Amino acid sequence: MVGPAGPTLVIAVLGLGEAGSVIAADLLAAGVTVRGYDPAVAAAPGITDTSSEAEAAHGADLVLSVNSAKAAVDAFQAGLPGLRAGALWADLNTASPGTKRELADIAEAGGVLFADVAMMAPVPGRGLRVPMLASGGGAARYAGLLRPLGAVIEVLAGPAGLAASRKLLRSVFYKGMAAAMVEALEAARATGHERWLHEHIAAELIAADADTLERIIDGTSRHALRRTAEMEAAADMLTELGVRPLIADASRALHERLAHQAPPDQAKPDQAPPDQAKPDQAKPDQAS
Repeated sequence: MVGPAGPTLVIAVLGLGEAGSVIAADLLAAGVTVRGYDPAVAAAPGITDTSSEAEAAHGADLVLSVNSAKAAVDAFQAGLPGLRAGALWADLNTASPGTKRELADIAEAGGVLFADVAMMAPVPGRGLRVPMLASGGGAARYAGLLRPLGAVIEVLAGPAGLAASRKLLRSVFYKGMAAAMVEALEAARATGHERWLHEHIAAELIAADADTLERIIDGTSRHALRRTAEMEAAADMLTELGVRPLIADASRALHERLAHQAPPDQAKPDQAPPDQAKPDQAKPDQAS
């Protein structure tokens, strides 16, 4: 692979754990010269093992920081002295937008191009072909270097922090939904109803359509008062079962906040008088 600094593209990978090791292996297979550093893991055969971030970054066209959000700033500061002019630093860690902006500021002060990169799916099984979002001043160059190697990268028109924001907004939904499922199934297991609830959740997911989101959003706000009491009862049940109600408590708190914010006509009990009930009110709402 021809790189801007010579006949072979040189890429440093900082962090050779679950994600970094797979990406490094794919880069090596694509003909890239790979330099690696991880204080806890030795580099695989074919990868130049180094003893520091700065040594790994020395002579690299691109540095991929794939260690951890907590280590991202320290790794960048430690690697800066080894960067050559024109090198690109890409942070692939799942860090907050604020951390990504901090990294971009460090890069600007050091005269280094920086890309905020968010990996949007698990790396094992996909490697370098994991879908990625990239933002910041170095995003286009990042895509230009890795797309020819098979990487799937969407470049976002915006500053560092934008890619991280997109990923973490999605994480609130996906990981929140997963946590709710795990907690509910744990409670169902304690009552002997795990199979029933598992089938019920699967059926709800299969039945979801394009209108499901709007029904859930509307119903959650409209029935917030009743659901506050419902989730308080659910949390009490979990406590009785010996299951810590982390998600149930959080749901109760959110519904309570929505109930306090709702207009007066929505903050009342939502049972309509019999003579005002509509035919479709006999159907359970999507997020009852």
